[in-house]
Parts: sequence; C-alpha cells; structure tokens
Amino acid sequence: MTFESPAAGPAYLDYNATAPARPEALEAALAAMRTVGNASSTHRSGREAADRVDLARRQVAGLLNCSPGEIIFTSGATEANNLALRAAFAVGGRLVTSAVEHPAVLETAKALTSEAPGSLLVLPVAADGLVDLSALYAALAAGEVAVVSLMAANNETGVLTHLAPIVQAAHEAGVLVHSDATQLVGRLPIDLAETDIDLLSLSAHKFGGPQGVGALFVRRGVHLPYRPLIFGGGQERGWRAGTLNVAGIAGAGAASEAARLSLADEAPRIARMRDALEAGLVEQIGDCQINGAMDRRLPGVTSITFRGAPADAVLASMPDVAASEGSACSSGAPSPSHVLLAMGRSREEADSTIRFSLGYATTSHDIERAVSSTVRAVRHVRATLTAAM
Repeated sequence: MTFESPAAGPAYLDYNATAPARPEALEAALAAMRTVGNASSTHRSGREAADRVDLARRQVAGLLNCSPGEIIFTSGATEANNLALRAAFAVGGRLVTSAVEHPAVLETAKALTSEAPGSLLVLPVAADGLVDLSALYAALAAGEVAVVSLMAANNETGVLTHLAPIVQAAHEAGVLVHSDATQLVGRLPIDLAETDIDLLSLSAHKFGGPQGVGALFVRRGVHLPYRPLIFGGGQERGWRAGTLNVAGIAGAGAASEAARLSLADEAPRIARMRDALEAGLVEQIGDCQINGAMDRRLPGVTSITFRGAPADAVLASMPDVAASEGSACSSGAPSPSHVLLAMGRSREEADSTIRFSLGYATTSHDIERAVSSTVRAVRHVRATLTAAM
C-alpha cells in the first residue's frame, strides 16, 4: 500500500494542513478496528486493545526519544496545547508566547489570561519570522514568568525556533517550557533526551497518522496541578478521561515508527524538491517573495507572496494543485494571516501569499505540475486584474 498523487488528481502540496495517511498507519488502524475491546477492560479483548495502545505509546516515544510513560494521548495538538497551558499557567506568573503561534496556543493564552491584566506577554518577530527574545529574557530576569510556550516550527512559513537556549534560560529562572511541535514532529529529528523541554504537543495527521489523535509529552518529574478539559474515568493518568481511541492511537503509533525509520532519507529529499519548486517559481514569475528565514525552516515548507495576484484567485485558477493560503484552521476567515502581518507584511501582501507544503509522498512530478500550474495561474490572475483596471 502506497500513497500516490494520481495524474488525474491534484498535486498534493498541503502537508501542513494534513498529510496523506501512511500505509503503515492505515493497516494498524484497520487492524485495531477489526478487534473488539475497551483498553480499560481487564478481560482478554480489553488487554488486546491495551496492548495496541501500549505499543503505540512506545512508538510515539521512540520518535521523540522519551519514555512511553511521558506520553498522554489526546484528540490532537489543539487539546494538548490547551492541557499544557492550563496546567502550567496554574502555577502562577506570566504566560509568554509569540505573535506567530498557532491559534491553538494564542487563543488559549488569551483566554487563560483574560481576567489577569498583564499576565500575557506576546513576543514580536523580525521580518524573517524569528522570535525577538529580548523581552523574554527581561521577564525571566524579573522573575515574572510561569511558562514559556514557543512553537518548534511555524505552520505557515516553516521557520524553526532554536529551542535549546530558550529552555536553558527558562530553567535557570525556574520556569517551565512548552512547545507546540505539531509541524516539526515527523519532519525533522527531535530528541527530548537532549532538549530538556517540559511539555510538547503533536498531532499524528501532520506526519501520516489519522486525524483526530495527538499527544502531549509531559516530562517525568514535572509536577503540575493539571486541569483536565474532560472529566470522567481518569484515563491517561488523569489528564484526559474517556474511552481511548484505540484505532486512532494505533495508527498514530505506526505513523511514528514509519517516520522515525525514514526521516534521515525523507528530509533531504523533500528539501531538494522544495528548493526546485521555489527556483522554478522565482525564475518564471516576477515580483514574488519567499517569506521566512531561508536557512532556518522546515525542509518541506515554502511561503511565497505573488504580488498583484490574490491567493484565493490563484488557487481557484489551479485546481490541479492542492495548496493553501495559510493555516488550515483559519481557511475562509476574512482576516489576513496574523503570522505574515507580525512579520511586517502588508495586508495586500498577506492576501497574495500561498503556502506550499511537501511531505513523504511528494514526487518530482508533483513539483513539475505545481510549477507549471502556479505560473499559469498567477499570470492569468494578474492579466485579468490589469485588464479590469
């Protein structure tokens, strides 16, 4: 079983929204669905379901290089982010995050601090999307911070955050660090035995697992007054009650194992295709700009502004390519990308930006189709708008 981008279908370049399910994930999820048993039951069928969950927990832990006991299964990174921030902020102090975080972090942070003026510090970013850490270090020195939450990789630009010095500075001040690593996990190596992050969130569908399942890493020894979003039977060590999604968890585990085994080969191959995509578009389309730090980003992500060509019109003009205006969670929203605005782009530039995101099943043929279709679409939109003036 393999995923193929069919010749008659679109070239799929929207992995940051969701990746095609890996064959290993499909097989594991289907096998789990064919069996009967609640993972909390003590009879044979229940133990079989629990065994599948235990295997998946080990597989996810293997991808992150942590202990299986540090993995809490959730419905996805949004829930994991909510759990992490609710627990860490309850310690007392300011919550520090950045202006380019995913809404799952930003909106949670705003909600948690809404009744405590001054308790939220949102760090600005430079034009290349890198976070300005000066205000963070000042707040840490003043002893004001409860938790720092910074994403490992931006979902729109792919810009990477260098977490190691941030973690070191925070820990020296006795402060917890959370990272939304949704876009990094399964795309680039992450070693939680070396990077001493306290809390980390992920979603399986970003690296080829099923939708609707994710995980929160909680480092052993980090004692938090956790605040469950769902109360009930106390599953997942009390962090998340409810019958476990055995099929989804099994698929997440299998995808984690497949990603771990292929990561060394996948990442450089995907980066080469990303570079070929950018080179083809820049060469053939004038007045365009690649957004984000070129030397510090995910291998499969590029955010490109095509000035004078609104992104929605361009995407509508190339139905044979699946790409995105930005975050899938905000698709259809009337406001422009908060990430690009924070980087200093104008509203018009933000509205004329397309995100292409590649992954494990992307082929050179997909890139060739995407280049030719995008060039044709941008030229068509620009010509149409010029004629209408």
